[in-house]
Amino acid sequence: MAGFMNAVSACLVLMLLMAVGYLMGRLGWMAAGEKKFLGKFIINIAVPANCIVGLLNNLDRDNLVQAGVQLASALLGVGATLLLSVGAAALLRLPKRRWGVFVAMAGLSNTLFIGIPVCTQLFGEEAMPFIMIYYLGNTSFLQSVGTILISWSGDREREGGSPARFLWETLTKPPILGVLAAVVLLLLGAELPGPVMRFAKYIGDTVSPLALIYCGFIVYEVGLKNLRLLPGLPAMLVLRLVAAPAVCLVFCRLFGLEGLVRDVFLVESALPVVSQVTVMAGAYGADEEYAATGACLSILGCFVTLPILMLMIGG
Repeated sequence: MAGFMNAVSACLVLMLLMAVGYLMGRLGWMAAGEKKFLGKFIINIAVPANCIVGLLNNLDRDNLVQAGVQLASALLGVGATLLLSVGAAALLRLPKRRWGVFVAMAGLSNTLFIGIPVCTQLFGEEAMPFIMIYYLGNTSFLQSVGTILISWSGDREREGGSPARFLWETLTKPPILGVLAAVVLLLLGAELPGPVMRFAKYIGDTVSPLALIYCGFIVYEVGLKNLRLLPGLPAMLVLRLVAAPAVCLVFCRLFGLEGLVRDVFLVESALPVVSQVTVMAGAYGADEEYAATGACLSILGCFVTLPILMLMIGG
């Protein structure tokens, strides 16, 4: 019951922060330009700083081997969820412009914009290493399978690229660079100077509030009155918010993951649609409205399912 009440309290805080973003949009204080700035700042500056502080403060060299086992569990769990989503999309006989969008929405979790604030609210800063491990597994599929599926559903040509180019683009993303930098420092047994760590912590602490303000503005952009259960979205919500954590639990048990790492993985797997799906849908000419509606409904839905999940795992 304590975990349930903590989740309810955390969800209330998250909703209030999202309400700030919604209100700023409603009052005209925030528009597409501010949204673009927030997205770039969070992904390129704040999240890498958060990665470095969280990993260096909560991991050591001895934990890195176990981190590999945890990453394998995350990769297999996300992959299995994507396969379930492909099967559901085939059964639903969705139109081409929605097919790949549906699979990406159902199979991939919002591990950064929602994941970091939710997990740190529920479990504290010691959850950061496990958040980033799950993020590595999730983003690997987003940048490969997710991109291919959404571009296939669109009516615009996708630029080709070799596997080497894909690997380079993935590894040079700022959050990944932050993780890699922290891992190198851990392997070397090195520490960053005190002022640098304090600077990184100040910057990293902005991730949670700004990410939720960003999500609140997305809800404003779609419009609450426009939120409706389009064909396929009820099934997507069940897959994203219910089936995904069930699959994750299976792989946690197979790999012997218990305690905090298991709880963080379960919460990360049960979060709303990843924000980039809507962006990709618009870029490739897939059904952007379908993606935005699904993303918003999943955000609102997780405020119901997350406390129930915390009650079930006894967190």
